[in-house]
Order: sequence, then structure tokens, then C-alpha cells
Amino acid sequence: MEQAYYFPLLFGVGFLAGVINTLAGGGSLLTLPTLIFLGLPSHIANGTNRVVIVGQSFASILTYRSKGYSGFPFAGYLGISASIGALVGASIAIDLSGVVFNRILAIILMVVGVLTVLKPKALTPNQEERVRGKHLVWSLLGFFCIGIYGGFINAGIGIVIMLFLNKVNRLDLLKSNVIKVSLVCLYSVGALALFAYHGAVDWLLGSVMMMGSVVGAWWASRWSIKKGAPLIRWALLIMVFVMAIKLVFFQ
Repeated sequence: MEQAYYFPLLFGVGFLAGVINTLAGGGSLLTLPTLIFLGLPSHIANGTNRVVIVGQSFASILTYRSKGYSGFPFAGYLGISASIGALVGASIAIDLSGVVFNRILAIILMVVGVLTVLKPKALTPNQEERVRGKHLVWSLLGFFCIGIYGGFINAGIGIVIMLFLNKVNRLDLLKSNVIKVSLVCLYSVGALALFAYHGAVDWLLGSVMMMGSVVGAWWASRWSIKKGAPLIRWALLIMVFVMAIKLVFFQ
């Protein structure tokens, strides 16, 4: 699996995932199945994908900070809750058999793939924020559950986080995105550590794919290719369904 000729493919897929995450969201719908198709066992592919997620989300945090935006301290509160949930989810993923995991992933790929295409109209701008009191308590509980899913697979979780922050906490889209990348980075570090502890991370392959995703995210954010987002969403949806069929019928 560590043949050098895989590296350009991994970098390229990472680059596409970085562009997709920046323009539309759902890059893990591409990176995780690719790692499985290249021969990594499901739990190792899942753990290796966390290297990509941590690297790209950390790069996004630095980019936002350079422009004066920060998701803290609110992201820190939610991050603690989500991190606890992520450890639970990652533990479940590590213990699952490869066949069961692949079939669960196939279902999630199809559902989240559709949501990725349809999600833009679901968000509502310009509302009064609700980040204290009972709304903070509900958010902590909600992000514990979201963290379980994030630790388990993470594919398409950005959609769920954005909807929650917008509908429950009434944050605008910019703040929601800033907090989203901070949260994903925080809980993914814990999940990555757990996968690594169980020997379920290929650091070399994950690092190559992560470098591609960082370059893709930087390129997409720099040039702001907004007209390309709908095309990318539909292309992603087609790829997701092809991958899902492969996971279900061709083990």
C-alpha cells in the first residue's frame, strides 16, 4: 500500500477534497472511500482520514485568525463536549468489522451526498444569537451527539454542524463556519489520538493526502470559484453513489 505511485493520486484526491470542503462541504465523502479502495482496512482508512481532517481544519483556523475571526470561547465549550462524544464514536468504529463498517458508510454516503447537494437553502441569515443559558446547555448536549458521529465516520458532518449552529444558536453563516472548523479540529485531534493508540493510522499516506487538501482549500478560498460549486456538488453526488455501490456489492 505504500508504493510511491499512490502518492500523486492521494495528493490529487486530497486537493479535490480541500476544494469541495471550501466550496460545498463533504470532502470526506471522497477521501475515506478512496483510502478503502486503495486497500487500507476500513478502520485504518477511517483513522488515516483523521490526519487529513485535522490538518485541513487547523489550516482553516489559521486562515480565519489571520483575517481577525475566531470561534472561541464558544467553540471551546462545544469542542469539549464534542470531543467526549468523538471518543465514544471512534471506539465504536474501531471495534466494528470491516464489512459492517463499509455498509454503514455506504448508507451514510448516499444520505449525506444528497444533503450536500440540497443544503444551501436550509440556512437562514441575520438572526439574534442564542449562545448562553439554556441554549448553551442544549448545544453542549447536541454536540456530544454530533461528536459521536464525528468520531465514528465524520463524513458530511460540516452540514450537520452548520445547520445546528444556525437553527439552534442562530449564528450567521460566517460565525457558523468559523466555529465549525474549530470544533472539527478539536474533536478530531482526540479521535485521531485514539485511532493512533490502536495502530489504526497510516501516517505517511494520511500526510500526503492532508497536504493535498490544504493546498486545495487554500486555492479554492483564494480564487473563490463560486460558480463551480453547483457543478462540484453534482459531481460529488455521482461519485458518492458509485462508491456506495462498490462498498455494498463489491467487498
